[in-house]
Amino acid sequence: MKKLITIFFISVFTSTALAQTISPDKPVLPVGNFSLENIPESEINIPIQIDLKPFYSLADKKVDTLFTSPGYPNSWVQEGCDTRFKYSFRRGPLQFDFQKTSINISFTGYYKIIGSTRACVNGVAISSWTPECKCGFDEGERRVNVSYTINLTALTNYTVKMEVVRNEPVPIDKCTVCFWGQDITPTIMKALKKELDASKADLEKSYGRIDLKPQFQMLWHQLNTPYNVNNMGWLQINPQKIRLNRLFGSGDKLNINLGLSAKPVLKFEKPNNPLSPVPSISSFSGNQGFNIYVDAVLNYDSLSAILNKLIVGKEYEFRKAFVRKKFIFQECQLMGSQNERLIVKVKFTGSDNGYFYVTGKPEYDEATKTLEIKKVEFDVKSKDALLKTADWMFSKKITNEIEKWLNMT
Repeated sequence: MKKLITIFFISVFTSTALAQTISPDKPVLPVGNFSLENIPESEINIPIQIDLKPFYSLADKKVDTLFTSPGYPNSWVQEGCDTRFKYSFRRGPLQFDFQKTSINISFTGYYKIIGSTRACVNGVAISSWTPECKCGFDEGERRVNVSYTINLTALTNYTVKMEVVRNEPVPIDKCTVCFWGQDITPTIMKALKKELDASKADLEKSYGRIDLKPQFQMLWHQLNTPYNVNNMGWLQINPQKIRLNRLFGSGDKLNINLGLSAKPVLKFEKPNNPLSPVPSISSFSGNQGFNIYVDAVLNYDSLSAILNKLIVGKEYEFRKAFVRKKFIFQECQLMGSQNERLIVKVKFTGSDNGYFYVTGKPEYDEATKTLEIKKVEFDVKSKDALLKTADWMFSKKITNEIEKWLNMT
């Protein structure tokens, strides 16, 4: 019994006194075919809805509500030899209806007119003017429905082209003057069309083309601006192209479906904010929803620092026969390998000291929507070195702990 105890203490003394240093060569992994240039462009479809009520309200305030014939009420409008008239025309509230890519602007017009006639032969008057005849005064103002249709087209240079169509005015009430009841409604409609055509020309001159490029250039700069993600890194959208999927309206809502092609990048260090001109609107695949690939450019030093905060100083005990072995994490260093696997150099102290290498494979977990390091295992060279010198460390407990802490960074 004494001999057995003596052998036990000798073995313990020998195992503690003869601590070994482990220093295998760095792993050499085959170069993979992966390239950042091979990452597909992300596609993001962004539905935008704009409330047009404020625009409608502003337009209603800016358009005049009263129109009169030139020089009203003192001057006459004379077309031909036999008729002259003067009128006052006021409009009711503007009504807007946006359907697909066209805006219909309509209103009810209220007018009253004073006219007189005379007899003419071959354009020469043979009688004096009749007494003034009125319409829309005693019996109430006469009504007419007036409308414009505005067709919108989006051009590739971020210009919205506006084509204005003046629709035919539709009289609701006839206008008869003088005691013989002459219907002068067609004459009034003819004069009204001239006024409406003048308004149409002015509208096209002022708003025929609306340049939205400054707004899109501002949006382009914002998309290139890096965004801090909870102080854990920087996300940069890196837009590549813009697509206009659809522009349509319904009632008082304008709907714009924008498509964005981008190459998002996630970095620990704040990237530069490049200033580039917004490209012309282009056409590319119109997938529904989101299709995003993120190029995560993560600095290994930063990742190593996060990992070391979690793992350095963690201590574990192992038993080799009757001998207790101690393993203490001293430092972990992450390395790239131009391969699908990540290399981690693990420095340790305890019963033995030195370092070894493990490798792990980054994988995206669809269920949890997280990026994890899986299949952490000893590199071949480290495995050989440990089996020759300190086989007690060749344990899944160590690799499992490294994998656990890696996935907490």
